[in-house]
Amino acid sequence: MKILIVEDEEHLAEGLKFNVEAEGFEAEVAGDGEAAIERLAANTYEAVVLDVMLPKMDGFEVARTMRERADYTPILMLTARGRPEDVLQGFEAGTDDYLAKPFDLEIFLARLNGLLRRRRWFQQEAVTPETSNVVTVNGRTIDLENLELRNGDELVHLTLMEAKLLAYLIEHEGRAVSRKVILEEVWNLQEDTDTRAIDNFIVRLRKHLENRPNDPKIVQTVRGVGYRFVNPPSE
Repeated sequence: MKILIVEDEEHLAEGLKFNVEAEGFEAEVAGDGEAAIERLAANTYEAVVLDVMLPKMDGFEVARTMRERADYTPILMLTARGRPEDVLQGFEAGTDDYLAKPFDLEIFLARLNGLLRRRRWFQQEAVTPETSNVVTVNGRTIDLENLELRNGDELVHLTLMEAKLLAYLIEHEGRAVSRKVILEEVWNLQEDTDTRAIDNFIVRLRKHLENRPNDPKIVQTVRGVGYRFVNPPSE
């Protein structure tokens, strides 16, 4: 497995490369965002370790560019800004996990290995007896294990964070789910944060699921609480 490490602090990048290779992986280093995009266009990687603060193009922009190019390589974002708002900004950009600097090396390696097994872990954690691997919502077929949504001939790749949120809402169909619960139980964020970031995820899910996203029938707003998922009966 080949890992791309995108980090402009040379001593940290080389230290990460050494330890990743000690785990049995191949590793390459890019020192700025533009170099990372060039390498990603020319090579296939199993995962990307991506710093936020980079020259030329920051980590958020690198992640967004990858996803816009339909590159769904798992991303572990490294950030010195550990505020929940920054973590959610990373999730919105398409990252799959984050680690705040400074971090313990063993935790870094555990997160990286977990990310490489993310689909199996996602199946174990997010797919319950109430949410099978493949579900149908409003004529859309959703493969939660492979993070794909198909609507006729259109195929949409879900981010891990979108899929986790959708799986949680499906599991709790008919019940109001608060923003606080979404932060804590879906994304493992324990601190209070600006929950408008969650609203942005809901907007994206509505675009995927609703016939009229501005008049949602499936992912409903519960005023003063959060959201409720309602799966209409098949016609």
